[in-house]
Formats: sequence, C-alpha cells, structure tokens
Amino acid sequence: MPEIARSGSCLCGGVQFRVTGEPLRVGLCHCKDCRKTSGSAFHAYAVWPLRAFETTGITSSYGTRSFCPTCGSRVPFVSDDEAEVTIGSLDIAPTEGLVPSYELWIGRREPWLQPLPAARQFEHDRVADDSAAGDEPGVDPQQRSA
Repeated sequence: MPEIARSGSCLCGGVQFRVTGEPLRVGLCHCKDCRKTSGSAFHAYAVWPLRAFETTGITSSYGTRSFCPTCGSRVPFVSDDEAEVTIGSLDIAPTEGLVPSYELWIGRREPWLQPLPAARQFEHDRVADDSAAGDEPGVDPQQRSA
C-alpha cells in the first residue's frame, strides 16, 4: 500500500509543504495563544516527525508560531524533531484520517462546543505520562509543543 502524502500551503502559495505517512498525534487546542493566532475558537493541528516533512518558501516566526511574511497565513512550525501542521492549511478538505485524539485547555472551550467523542481531555497542556505526548523526558509541560 502506498504511503499517504498530504500537501498544503499558505494563502498566497509562497510557502508550500508536504507531509508523508501518518501523524504522530492530532489534537485541538483551546488555549488563548491558539485562539488568538488562529482567529478561531480553537486550533486543529497534526504533528509529524521532521523526517516526514518537506517545505519550500520563506517563513517568519513569532515565538513558536510560523507564518508567511507575504500573506500572514499560519504555516507549519518546525522544531528539532517535529513539524506541527495546522489542519486548515492542507490542500484537501475534509481531511481524511486526521481525527483529533485529544483536546487541550478545555476550560477555555466555548460552551457551544461539545467535547470530541473518545478524545482525551486535558485541563492544560499534555502531561509527560500521556501516551499521546510521546517520549519527551525532561521537558516542562508548558514548553512542550501541542
């Protein structure tokens, strides 16, 4: 069976990217930073290992948020070993197979949004002993990527 490949870009197309295979994790975040940077009530994202990510174009960043300097669109944030992709930046919608397995900062979730069925619910960031968090020893939960 061929490996799944997904592509995406910013609004103007100046930054393009591709991810292959299945993501490490998929989630929703309701924290203040994600709400502000997405302009929405939550941020939906998927995280791939860095080896599964390719990109072209010039990006800028503010903290751990990356964006296109031309159109301002959020683009994947790349850390030392992972790439966090905003699901809405993918070219094909709806996104087959990218079902969030957890929600973060649920105390900030709008009351008209219901918890996702079967998704783990976290009051704040993921905790180190969570299997969805991966093996991140020595990382402060507040500094961890989504």
